[in-house]
Amino acid sequence: MSHLGQNGGCVLAMCGKDCVSIATDHRFGIRAETISTDFKKVFQMNPQVLLGMTGLQANIITVRDHMIFRKNMYELGESRDIAPKPFTAILSNFLYEHRFGPYYVEPIVAGLDPITSEPYVCRLDHYGCCNKCDDFAVSGTCFEQLYGICESLWSPNMDQNELFNVTAHAIVSACNRDAMSGFGATIYVMDKDKLVERTLKMRMD
Repeated sequence: MSHLGQNGGCVLAMCGKDCVSIATDHRFGIRAETISTDFKKVFQMNPQVLLGMTGLQANIITVRDHMIFRKNMYELGESRDIAPKPFTAILSNFLYEHRFGPYYVEPIVAGLDPITSEPYVCRLDHYGCCNKCDDFAVSGTCFEQLYGICESLWSPNMDQNELFNVTAHAIVSACNRDAMSGFGATIYVMDKDKLVERTLKMRMD
């Protein structure tokens, strides 16, 4: 098993019409041993940007703290909230700086353009290589299951309710087929006015 899958978990992000969703499970474990069922993997950087990460728990926390610092420095210098695209560039540069001793994380950035409200979803590897997605992005130990389900369920121009339902069906179905993920899920749906957070109950075995 690679370092990226050592602690399990998954993150899924989807684009809708002027909205975006990101979801994560709650499990933190050491291989097949479950340690906690309330580990947070999605973080709100500002009203327009959400950052989700899978990988090693310690590396997730370290990268989160570094990105909060760099985001704050950017916003202090620019006197405005950072948008998803420049946030992704800063994250990519940070990960590439540490390519010879990488952080074992697989980040997904989700958000909305502050001017046009266009949804933005981008997946990165632990070296900082970016893959911008127009539909959805997945990471974690059940990424294969997530890919298959999302390809079947996702459609363009979904409204907030449709986006939530598709995201919920995808993450529940994928986690039920992966022993390294699950134990509940949290889904965030963002539009230009608000961020809605909902928690799902799932199998606890």
